[in-house]
Amino acid sequence: MPKRVFVSFDYDYDKTLKDFLIGQAKNPDSPFEIHDWSIKEASPDWKDKARARIRASDVVVVICGDHTDKAVGVAIELTIAQEEGIDYFLLNGYTGRTGKKPTTAKGSDKVYKWTWDNLKALVGGSR
Repeated sequence: MPKRVFVSFDYDYDKTLKDFLIGQAKNPDSPFEIHDWSIKEASPDWKDKARARIRASDVVVVICGDHTDKAVGVAIELTIAQEEGIDYFLLNGYTGRTGKKPTTAKGSDKVYKWTWDNLKALVGGSR
């Protein structure tokens, strides 16, 4: 059974990267599925909605781009994953550049290279 993945990303800068990840989830050998649970509109209860969606996931993939360290929503979603004990990992969004970690990432959190083989292994728990 494929793992359910919640994708955390900087909506202002990295939406295309999230779309790429959704595309990869459709590969025939994909060990994960992504439901587009992005919260597009800020609302008073968005954190509650995010928490419910993260709780319903097996793993959270945090896409790290050039501005992720300034993305408040990503930092909050990562905190929620940590509080809920949901497995997560940081994925480098751009080849040739090092994605910035969210402010709530642990010092020991590594930003992993985004390749298909890496992604399958990371979703499977290899870290």
